[in-house]
Amino acid sequence: MKYLASVLTIMAGMALMPAGFAQMSGGGAKKPMASPPATATVELNGKTVSIAYNTPSMRGRKIFGGLVPYGKVWRTGANPATTLKTEANLKIGAATVPAGTYTLFTIPSETVWKLIINKQTGQWGLHYEEAQDLARVDMKKSTLPAPQEKMSISFENTQGNKTQLHVRWDTTDVWVPVVAQ
Repeated sequence: MKYLASVLTIMAGMALMPAGFAQMSGGGAKKPMASPPATATVELNGKTVSIAYNTPSMRGRKIFGGLVPYGKVWRTGANPATTLKTEANLKIGAATVPAGTYTLFTIPSETVWKLIINKQTGQWGLHYEEAQDLARVDMKKSTLPAPQEKMSISFENTQGNKTQLHVRWDTTDVWVPVVAQ
């Protein structure tokens, strides 16, 4: 009798396993991520430079000086930290950046932004250690003619071994020149 009860218990558990797995994975249709992943990529001198980030949206919120405070380190995106991978040695602004993988942060301000190139990688969100900074670079800032709902990072005005790295969100466009060495 104990044997039969054990077998029935195991069989019942096995029958419920698919439902349990469905619950663990959220079951049914998945909702789109609030801040989906994106990648900006450029080829300079035959070598790839890419930035992986997540794209937050305004959703009616005050962004700079509100959700993203001035004068504080920002992960420059959402969810995992923003990652720069470069096959080429780069000059970003005045900073020399050897080929490799880095985390990008920014310090927003009302006037001049700072781009932080940090040697620590693989962290979630805003786990930031200043001692790991490779460089801090001033970014140029301009105002967009209309608010941009989703944050974006892009490489623009690419010619030969030169490009510009842009970060845009709300009515802010900040950028810095990038040159492959």
